[in-house]
Amino acid sequence: MALLPVSLQSWNTDSFSHNLKNEIESLSSGLLPLEKGTTQGGMIDDGHISVTVLTFSEGENSIQAKLGVFFTEIVICCGCGDDPMETNAYCEMLVTIDKTTAETAFVILNETA
Repeated sequence: MALLPVSLQSWNTDSFSHNLKNEIESLSSGLLPLEKGTTQGGMIDDGHISVTVLTFSEGENSIQAKLGVFFTEIVICCGCGDDPMETNAYCEMLVTIDKTTAETAFVILNETA
């Protein structure tokens, strides 16, 4: 489970979007469900992730943010001479941060896999 304590602490400040972006981009490999947002069934290169905060809101127990996530998808066995092939990918993700614990859940909004 991912924790985003800096983002939680900066809620309702001008630095929230910046902190959320930085925390998500620095998460350990495999914590984001990006494989569900791939278009060619490829693997994810976790080292090339860029996040854009699209919207955010507050609920009674949580903070939610909609993100645009740019990443690199590695397509294996594509039949081309450059196998495996890297391709740019994008998906939108909903992030929910628990306001008490900073525990965070991720859901891909345009799930393809």
